[in-house]
Amino acid sequence: MRRPPRAPHTGPVSDWVLHVDLDQFIAAVEVARRPELRGRPVIVGGNGDPAERAVVATASYEAREFGVDSGIPLRLAVKRCPDAVLLPVDAPAYQEVSDRVMARLREFPVVVEVLGWDEAFLGATAGDPEALAAEIRRGVEEETGLSSSVGIGDNKLRAKLATGFAKPAGIYRLTQENWWDVMAERPTDALWGIGRKTAKKLAEAGYSTILGLAAADPDALAARFGPKLGPWYRLLAGGIGDAEVSATPYVARSRSRETTFQQDLTDPDAIASETAALARRVAQDVADEGRPAARVAVKVRFAPFLTHTHSVTLPAPSSDPAVLAAAAQDLLGRFAFGKPVRLLGVRAEFPRA
Repeated sequence: MRRPPRAPHTGPVSDWVLHVDLDQFIAAVEVARRPELRGRPVIVGGNGDPAERAVVATASYEAREFGVDSGIPLRLAVKRCPDAVLLPVDAPAYQEVSDRVMARLREFPVVVEVLGWDEAFLGATAGDPEALAAEIRRGVEEETGLSSSVGIGDNKLRAKLATGFAKPAGIYRLTQENWWDVMAERPTDALWGIGRKTAKKLAEAGYSTILGLAAADPDALAARFGPKLGPWYRLLAGGIGDAEVSATPYVARSRSRETTFQQDLTDPDAIASETAALARRVAQDVADEGRPAARVAVKVRFAPFLTHTHSVTLPAPSSDPAVLAAAAQDLLGRFAFGKPVRLLGVRAEFPRA
């Protein structure tokens, strides 16, 4: 694909949104701990044992060349890349490195809004945001030895998308000035917030490109996709989004627990029992959070790898384990259990602020 045109790199002092994304973060942390793995395909997931049921948490760029992506079963990943080094997930190690990165970012004259272990939005005022981005990349590398990519935008949406053009280990600017040159003819799932399923539905409705979606009749979109989602898709296509970066500490929107079973479940009583156990664990997480849950969701992954989710809004926000467990059990009744179950999950969602 032709490299999108860049916007000019200099200009008057302005407000910018930068999106910092650590390249292949989890794999990079593992390689930093084991330098002998540099340049080799590395896959991180589960306990690092392909004989167990687990999915890929991340893969190094060398492994991705073989079609190994996050979320695919480890067994499939090994088939695609038999020479890969498999490693178990080590969440505490990743959190420690992430904390160091975020602390380093806060040393710059920016507002830092953490999105997760490996990414953050930065609010900055600068005349040359590329120069600032380069300084940030150097700072992260000096602190941790990790590579990062930085997207520059005039709002969060454009900054986030710009990072995709910057990867790996680069800097890219995407603003209103070059939005249409870069994005107009791309499919709608190139937008942050529109996945493949939604893009397919949009294409069936006649909106296959971002330009086509941006030019759509908002009333027609509202009628087809709902009064909120339809118009929102059109705004996304125009590159319109929130430009405010907040340093407010990250607050979880939900708490969830899930279990992948090494042997498929087929007995309804066993499925109900495992769901109840997950609900109790989630209820404890909710109690520890000190906020009541507003919705409960249950996820079921059927063999071989088909996943369905159902959710329900509680009559009133609650932290009562009995209420959350009852909601989870009721949701089980919405599934058609015609196939063996390989994974169960329960999620409690907190009220939106």
